[in-house]
Amino acid sequence: MALKLKDILLSPWYAIEILTGEKSFSNNPIIGSEALNRRGLHVWRVKAAARMVDYRRRKLKHLVAPADRQAYAENGYIEKRNLVPADQFRQLVAEIEGLQVPAREMYEGNAVTRRTPLTPEVVARLPAVKAFLESPEWTNLIRYIGGFDVEPVISVQTIFADASPKEKGKDPQTNLHMDTFHSTVKAWFFLHDVPVEEGPFTYVKGSHKLTRRRLAWHKRKSILASRNHGGGAFRLSPDELKYLHLPEPTVFSVPANTLVVGDTFGFHARGASTRPSIRVEIYASQRPNPFLPFIHLDTAALPFVKGRKQVIPWIFEDLGVKLGLAKRKWFPIGKPRPGEPVPSAKR
Repeated sequence: MALKLKDILLSPWYAIEILTGEKSFSNNPIIGSEALNRRGLHVWRVKAAARMVDYRRRKLKHLVAPADRQAYAENGYIEKRNLVPADQFRQLVAEIEGLQVPAREMYEGNAVTRRTPLTPEVVARLPAVKAFLESPEWTNLIRYIGGFDVEPVISVQTIFADASPKEKGKDPQTNLHMDTFHSTVKAWFFLHDVPVEEGPFTYVKGSHKLTRRRLAWHKRKSILASRNHGGGAFRLSPDELKYLHLPEPTVFSVPANTLVVGDTFGFHARGASTRPSIRVEIYASQRPNPFLPFIHLDTAALPFVKGRKQVIPWIFEDLGVKLGLAKRKWFPIGKPRPGEPVPSAKR
């Protein structure tokens, strides 16, 4: 009875969340309603968000070259090799490898994801990194694909992959998936060569397109997720890949100094490592409200936000953990250099 009363009291908020990026079918009884999703609620959200991001991208098309727009339209990603001049790239790598600032880790099966924030105080003493982060050669690609002319969340990301999943469980990121029901953007600037044996990023070319089969697939998935109280980052099986008439994933076993910017509404995954590996990259993401028509509404304009979008959620996570309202997802690990292994901080 208490739960029903809670849902009644929160029903205005649940209704508002339909026009936000909320993707969970378990947290919101309207979004997670099997009856409404059978009638097309989830499909409507997918189509409406797609129309809105197309509208915003038209306003941002001047940021990228026609060839890059065409590459994105066909593939769902843009790949740029030898992005930075060789001398600048060597300096950038040296600055990143010597970085010792507070970092945090997340643990998923046999994989560890470390994020080292590039806050304004950190970047101020890293001239090559500063020049890269301010370069429109990569930021414009993120803004165009993401559909917002705003500052992305940026950090140095280290992926530690262990090739022994039996002991720690499988890394869930190695399953083909979409991040959410609308276009989002992620970017990876690889600081070292990425061998095929070390779990490269993979992406199903063209899977960002909203075809009739994709919409039918979404409807089926939304009904199942409503019934099972699931999440919104839908997984894709090999049989479903064939049903959607999509190709096998492209594997980004690329040389150092390569940038990949992808729309993660498309199906993607972290490749499975066949040997223990460490990958260091500059990582960026962007996920504002997908239903906003505005391209310039940036929280970085607020005091103390610019350059700190990676660390601010950690502050709220710490508060939630302290108050007993949340479980810790990102664990503080001190100040190791990117790529330097440390004992697990998970308790």
